[in-house]
Amino acid sequence: MDINEIRKRIDLLDDVLLRIFNERARLALEIGHLKKELNLPVFDPSREKRIFARMNEDNPGPLDDGAIVRLFERVVDESRRLERITSHKEEDQERHHSC
Repeated sequence: MDINEIRKRIDLLDDVLLRIFNERARLALEIGHLKKELNLPVFDPSREKRIFARMNEDNPGPLDDGAIVRLFERVVDESRRLERITSHKEEDQERHHSC
């Protein structure tokens, strides 16, 4: 395989990752709505630890476990950030409608 073929395969994987990241974010927003209804905190450290442990257990490499944790920390952190932003926007909308 030449460099251009490899890059095309990487581009295809990037497209898949983009769809996966956004689908994961949509699901995180659904969980955020449920957490709000149930009056649960956005941050669940035990859940995050379980995610990272599971990813390390399933990691076939070549990325080492530290790299996997850092990648998933970023994904989870962005999901949490999105939950907070969305929650604040919804609270602002509720305040405006109740005035």
